[in-house]
Amino acid sequence: STLELHGRVSGILLTKYDQLMKSPGFIPCQKSIHLIDAITWAAWKDRLLAERLMAKTREIIVFLKENNNHWEETLWWMIAWNFGLKVNSETFQEIARSIPLRIIATEKYQIHRIEALLCGQAGLLDCEFAEDYPKMLQKEYRFIKKKYGLKPVSQKLVFLRMRPSNFPTVRLAQLAMLVHETQHLFSRIRSASSLNELKCCLQVTANDYWHYHYLFDEPTAFRKKKLGEQMVDNIITNTFIPILFAYGDQLATYSYKNKALEWLNDIQAEKNSITKSFEVLGIVNKNAFDSQALLQLKKEYCDPKKCLDCMIWNKLINNFSGP
Repeated sequence: STLELHGRVSGILLTKYDQLMKSPGFIPCQKSIHLIDAITWAAWKDRLLAERLMAKTREIIVFLKENNNHWEETLWWMIAWNFGLKVNSETFQEIARSIPLRIIATEKYQIHRIEALLCGQAGLLDCEFAEDYPKMLQKEYRFIKKKYGLKPVSQKLVFLRMRPSNFPTVRLAQLAMLVHETQHLFSRIRSASSLNELKCCLQVTANDYWHYHYLFDEPTAFRKKKLGEQMVDNIITNTFIPILFAYGDQLATYSYKNKALEWLNDIQAEKNSITKSFEVLGIVNKNAFDSQALLQLKKEYCDPKKCLDCMIWNKLINNFSGP
């Protein structure tokens, strides 16, 4: 049998929907989105954030299956991904996966050994160096590589069109210092009673060599390579909170999930091209809770134009077809 819709759907609605699908802007409904009330936005953001955190939980479950349900190892993989930023995230995670946590635990007490491990696995110690520090790292890496039978990663790091403070050399040095200075980081995340405790865990500065360098063998003016406030918030938002939420979900312990949500409300809003474009349209972006919801909206609904599944579009439809 066939259901005939001719004459049963408003021509105005069909025209609006057709215009929406052909819209070339940042989001399909950008010309009308200012009509949406705060109550609708609040409800939709709650659902968007829940979807985003559950999607990340599913990714974390995949990691746990790969490493025999080892939460600390999973955190190691995730935090490395985060330190790589968008351009080098996959390579950084490949580096982390290539160095089991048991090796990290053995070597972490000497900062130059951790740096040698990370930079060596990244392929950054394959050159001829003039300065003593990279020569020393190179020597340490050759010994550690042979000791543990390590194989460097295949992916190459990207430096092009990056600010020097975000160079993968600097980020690897900061990651090495974080590993060197912290113990049982996942346990600290679980037991933290305030957001400030998490931020204290991330107050790291790359070792002295990097005060005068962004790259090996290329001296620069003095500048401490401290992990910036924006990067600290980024790591908490995209690594610490998702793994805490996933842990609470797996244990069916709502206190962990609630703590994760509360912390998102207390972290400054993420500033990137997507959140800034929503702000231009008048959409509230006051904290990381809002930012994560807006990123989910753009990626999962606006870009693939799943407008019929979007609470915003359904509210607009009601406005278009009002009395």
